[in-house]
Amino acid sequence: MPRQHKRYAIYIGLGIALLVIGAILSFAIGPDAIEGVNLEMIGYIFMAGGVLAILLSLVLGRPRGPRGYTSRRVSHTDPRTGHAPFAVPGLG
Repeated sequence: MPRQHKRYAIYIGLGIALLVIGAILSFAIGPDAIEGVNLEMIGYIFMAGGVLAILLSLVLGRPRGPRGYTSRRVSHTDPRTGHAPFAVPGLG
C-alpha cells in the first residue's frame, strides 16, 4: 500500500474509536454521571465525528488513476528498410 493510502487508513481506526467512545457516552453512562455536562450530546458528537473520519478516509484514501491491467506496445521500424529490426523480408 503506498504511503499516502496508509496515512488515510489510520483515520478508519480513529473513526471506529470515536464511534465506540461516543456510543459508551450516549448509551452506557447515565445522564446524571457528571452534573452540568450532557454526556449524551457529547456522545452523539463523538459518533458523528467517527462517521465523518471513516467517510473521509474512504474517499481520500481510494487509489487514483487507472485500475486493473494496463499495457503499452512499442514498435520500432528500421528507417533504411522499413521493416522491424528482426523481421525477415518476405516472411510477413
